Amino acid sequence: MEVLVIVLNKIDSLEDLMVEFKNNDIRGATIIDSMGMIRVLADERPEEDLPLFGSLKMMLNENRPFNKTIFTVLDSEKIPIAMDCVKKTVGDLNKNGVGIMFTIPVNITEGILK
Repeated sequence: MEVLVIVLNKIDSLEDLMVEFKNNDIRGATIIDSMGMIRVLADERPEEDLPLFGSLKMMLNENRPFNKTIFTVLDSEKIPIAMDCVKKTVGDLNKNGVGIMFTIPVNITEGILK
């Protein structure tokens, strides 16, 4: 088993992604609000001290300061299916500002129905 972690910057794709997961029998994801490091630095530092971060702050969408972090524990054979769902719904994660995903091995679980 593995944990698939997706940090989704394109949060307008979240509902479509959850539908795609459901349609591919991927269930039990947990979604939390999260914030990237650049966003925190842009909010915490005066613009005159860090002009680069001030410029980044202007580029960030003030209405969407958060991204969504999605966790789901899956059998290893379902990981490629889930990753395909993400790519299909969200697009190319290699493009700037879309998001990231990665897996972490899981050794022991309780409470996960198969």
